[in-house]
Amino acid sequence: MTSNPRAASSAILERDGRFLLVLRRNPPSADMYAFPGGRAENSETPDQTALREFEEETGIRAYNPQLFAAYDLKAHAADGSVSSHFLLSVFTVEADGKAIAEASDDAAALGWYTVEEIRRLPVPQSVLECAERLSVRQ
Repeated sequence: MTSNPRAASSAILERDGRFLLVLRRNPPSADMYAFPGGRAENSETPDQTALREFEEETGIRAYNPQLFAAYDLKAHAADGSVSSHFLLSVFTVEADGKAIAEASDDAAALGWYTVEEIRRLPVPQSVLECAERLSVRQ
């Protein structure tokens, strides 16, 4: 069975070597930490999705989205069929350094984590990969 992929975006905010992650409340990454993000709405561009989802989940209005990575993510059911398929655009963003993040919408909790801490958290592989790539660039 082939699936029609859905567009999704996430946003990476880094402060002082720490990345803002949310604990997902809903599938496809329920009970995992990830960058704030989610599914695109009709007629939304990937960068608009990233900014909207970031604000919905953290309460912070981000700006200056820059495409950093793209992933073709498939989850499989027990029978091997594709249960979800997303084309994920990952953006780095900027925000007011004084803005305080508060978990809302799909985020059960949130926090600021170093790459070393992220390695010990339940995260999608794409999150760890992006955090490691960004930490090397600094």
